[in-house]
Amino acid sequence: MRVISGKAKGTRLASVKGLSTRPTGDRVKEALFSMIAPGLAGSSFLDLYAGSGAIGLEALSRGAESVVWVDANRACGDQIKKNLARTNLTGGVIYTSDVFSALKRLDKRGEQFDFIFLDPPYDQGLVEKTLACLAELSLLKEDGIIIAEASKKEEAPLGVSKLCLEKIRTYGETVLLFYEWECSE
Repeated sequence: MRVISGKAKGTRLASVKGLSTRPTGDRVKEALFSMIAPGLAGSSFLDLYAGSGAIGLEALSRGAESVVWVDANRACGDQIKKNLARTNLTGGVIYTSDVFSALKRLDKRGEQFDFIFLDPPYDQGLVEKTLACLAELSLLKEDGIIIAEASKKEEAPLGVSKLCLEKIRTYGETVLLFYEWECSE
């Protein structure tokens, strides 16, 4: 696992050993960042269920101004710190907390993000549950995008409250689901 492009290109990243973390593959990561590249420079990025922090690190490397990582596992938080130091990137904050508690805290602080990425454990209904929580908060900027990584076997919700599914991309057994605020036309 490595940073694919940008300031920290080629830097090897480590993941937490012995846990059921599932790092996003390079092919999926490259496709994701190719799609969001036009809006990445100077953006704010939220990486939920962050694991090793690789997605947020890729965002920072490619020009995001700030990244917030959230993972409930302390070992993952420690690994993100190590990977952040390894890349020599700055602009990141790590929350070692339950995702839903962290989302409420971030919302209470008035934080908003251009991009929200979530990669929860597969097949546990967490994509829909997390989207429902995000739909009730003000964390996503008006023109922001939520990207959910999920198993191809998981059913993608077409819409969750005020969010609507705009795009689906499939890569082997992995799907990327792109959600935006509903357009009021």
